[in-house]
Amino acid sequence: MNTTPFDGRVAVITGGARGLGLSIATALATHGASIALLDRLPGIEAVAEQLATTTGVRVIGVNVDVTNETSVAAAIATVSDRLGTPTLLVNSAGITLDTPALDTSYEAWSRVQNVNVGGTFLMSREFARAAIAAQLPASIVNLSSMSSLVVNIPQTQAAYNTSKAAVSMLTKSLAIEWLPLGIRVNAIAPGYFASDMTRDFVAANPEMNDAWVSRIPAGRMGEPDELGDLVIYLLGDSASYVVGQTFSIDGGYTIV
Repeated sequence: MNTTPFDGRVAVITGGARGLGLSIATALATHGASIALLDRLPGIEAVAEQLATTTGVRVIGVNVDVTNETSVAAAIATVSDRLGTPTLLVNSAGITLDTPALDTSYEAWSRVQNVNVGGTFLMSREFARAAIAAQLPASIVNLSSMSSLVVNIPQTQAAYNTSKAAVSMLTKSLAIEWLPLGIRVNAIAPGYFASDMTRDFVAANPEMNDAWVSRIPAGRMGEPDELGDLVIYLLGDSASYVVGQTFSIDGGYTIV
């Protein structure tokens, strides 16, 4: 009988309604995992139904506010009740802010930190609590960004860059703390990818597309499905010796 690497395992993907999150969820589903798509956007149940139809695995959609402890705890409980204890987590939920620092309100700054860093922490914590209680080994992949490593221009986004650098350090910190508990944590740092949000943005601002692509040695943006294999590797047993790392996948942007 043929099996796939994640048969019998449950994966949670935040920011799963569209874009990179949904693409990663699709990759996990094709490798046999049952999928919980978590997002605050309406219509997540319909997205889950479509993914279940196309992949043949169990998929549920759960609304969640990753900045709210009660909401996050309830979401993990729902996943556990409906699919079983999750042992794979991809923290993909995030927001950006393209505003000069001098014009950035503290409220806006805090919102970015709360979603990108706080949301990653809260979801990881509740996920880890569930896995530890069930005495199951688990893996987490956080989505950082190449913006954690370089100040990519011409946009001004100090709040976003800072939040993603924090995600990379959070990844290292949780990796060391939780490895003895059977939970392995890593991150990926995508560069410019042609996600739904990016396509919408550059359609309205074609000059930004040209500015970005001109700085990418690969000469193009990445496609969302190009993230899948790296996430599959990091979550899987083949990466058991990979701990607390952030892997750039950016067409060479950060090395020139």
